[in-house]
Amino acid sequence: MLFTRVGTVILLVSDMERSVKFYKELLGLPVKTKTQSQDWVEFFNRETTLSLHAIKKGKGGSNGRTKDTKLGTGTLVGFMVSDIDSTVQFLKENNIRFFKEPREEPFGKHAIVEDPDGHLISIAQLKRTASAASEAEEFDLLGLLGAE
Repeated sequence: MLFTRVGTVILLVSDMERSVKFYKELLGLPVKTKTQSQDWVEFFNRETTLSLHAIKKGKGGSNGRTKDTKLGTGTLVGFMVSDIDSTVQFLKENNIRFFKEPREEPFGKHAIVEDPDGHLISIAQLKRTASAASEAEEFDLLGLLGAE
């Protein structure tokens, strides 16, 4: 097997300060201080990290052409929480936009919010059952399929 684990999920962001505030202060993610710069911030200290990378409008790829990067498209980052009700209350008090309002799903309670650039953030509290494997099977792409 070539790939053994996900090392980082990288989100392209339009305003680093605003995005760091969202992930650090509102979602409570720990910042890896040794890997922080004006254009790059990493969260968490083990295994998989969530990284923010600032983009500038009009910057293109290596072929020299300029293009605008579409933010918040095709990305969903999922987080597990132990108390979704208090998490949702906190997010609503801070005017975070909900893509999917909180609701009961077969795997537990679930909601999806948007970060400042429109990236989808899945928040789930799994049901406590004897079979963790069956919970994982029922958890369809962090509940995104239940977003309609």
